[in-house]
Parts: sequence; C-alpha cells; structure tokens
Amino acid sequence: MSSQKQLVSIVVPIFNEEDGIEQLRHKLLDLHRLLADEYEMEFVFVDDGSSDKTVEELQKKFAGSPAPFTIAEHGINRGIGAAFRTGFEYCLGSLVCTIDADCSYSPQGLRLLLMALRSTGDDIAVASPYHPNGGVEGVAGWRLVLSRGCSILYRLLSPLKLYTYTSIFRAYRAAVVRNVPFRSDGFVSAAEILVAAGRQGYTVTEVPMVLRARATGHSKMKILRTIGSHLRMLWSFVVPQPMPSSFGRDAAVTGSMANVRVVQSKSSKVA
Repeated sequence: MSSQKQLVSIVVPIFNEEDGIEQLRHKLLDLHRLLADEYEMEFVFVDDGSSDKTVEELQKKFAGSPAPFTIAEHGINRGIGAAFRTGFEYCLGSLVCTIDADCSYSPQGLRLLLMALRSTGDDIAVASPYHPNGGVEGVAGWRLVLSRGCSILYRLLSPLKLYTYTSIFRAYRAAVVRNVPFRSDGFVSAAEILVAAGRQGYTVTEVPMVLRARATGHSKMKILRTIGSHLRMLWSFVVPQPMPSSFGRDAAVTGSMANVRVVQSKSSKVA
C-alpha cells in the first residue's frame, strides 16, 4: 500500500445479513472508487454469530475485492458493541469508520465524514439525522421514537451536547478506538463510546445526513433490552457510578477477542 495515502479501515458488524451482502458489496465498491484518489482502504467484517450463509456470501462476493479485507467470526451472537471491539482490533488504518451492514446510510456518506475530520480537526465525525439539516426517510416509527427519544435525553443529561447519539455511522481517528474503553455489548455502545471519548477530551463533530429504511432484511435490535440499557446509562449521568478497577481496554479486548475466529484475511501491514 502507498505510504502517500492514509489508510481508512471500514468496520462492518454483520448478523444474519445473507440477503443484503450483494447490496453491501455494490455500495462498498462504489465507495472504494470514490475514495481511491485520496485514501487506501481496507474492509473489516465482523460476523456476530450469524445462523444463515452470511459468512459464505461475504467470502464469495468480496473475492477479488480491490481493497484488502478481513472476516472475523464470533461464532455466537454477542451484540454490536462486542463486534466493534473485535473489529477495532483488526484495524490497521489511521482512520477508522463504522457503518451499518443494512446501508441505512449510504456508504458514500463516509466521504463527508472523512472530509469533516479533515476540515475541523476533530477526532470523531458522526452522521446526524436529527441535526436540523439532517433527515429521516421511511424508518419504522418504533425505531425513530427510540432513537430520537434517546438522543434528546442524552443531549439533556450527557456532557456532550449533540443532536444524535445513537448513529453508528461514524469516522474516528485511530487514537480514539485504541484508547477509549467501553463495556456495552449492545446498541447502547454507540452512545457510550461518544460519552467516554468526550470525557477523555476527544472532540466530536456532527455531519447532517439522511437516515433511510433498510432495503433488505429486518432490524436485529432487541427493543426492550436496548431501552433498558439506555436508561441505565442515562441514570449513570444522574448518579455517577465508579468504573470497576479491573475494567480497562485490556479487559474489554480480552472479553471481545475470546474465541474469535478469522475465517479469511487479506489485510497486510502498511509500510
């Protein structure tokens, strides 16, 4: 890989997305063509215990990909937060992006996030559908109420004053994912990462973007469990809880990496 370009690692958590892999392939290859003049790229897929043919489809559809890729397999479903921890361990880039496998946001929007990091000098860029200049199209009412409602509560109670906390469509400088520990395994990890990063002094910028309904499959979110996790985290802002002394990045990595199997890897170190 050229040392003249920054390497961007794109982490994609996946769970039972067999029918959507072809769409994901088209979107990511379009993104590769869009960014090829500015960046090197690698794809890091984390299969979070799929029971369908997701892994086989990934291997088949991304064979011959112009970007190196890694597929890490959990074997059992652990949650999207655990998938992030695993994916971050395999990232080699100086910039790390996370996207939804269902393409609720267009992967091409990553270019806007990367441009935001470059222009602002901030450490994290977040896609923000709830920003006054953002938008939502065709998303199920229950998901919209949960996501928007949580973001409003986080804005009121957390030290970061953002419009959107629950979007996982983001770009990070690598130092953030290497140095900010988080312990949530589920969807609440999206908010936890932002709050934990803010407390460490990392800066966040929001990029207005449109959130669209998925075209294939269905949401894997466990609604009641997710609501409960958000409420516990929000309560911690009111009554702060001490971080267990045994918890840190090493502990988080150990929990996430146990029994992870790399079923295919074509990544290589950057010179």
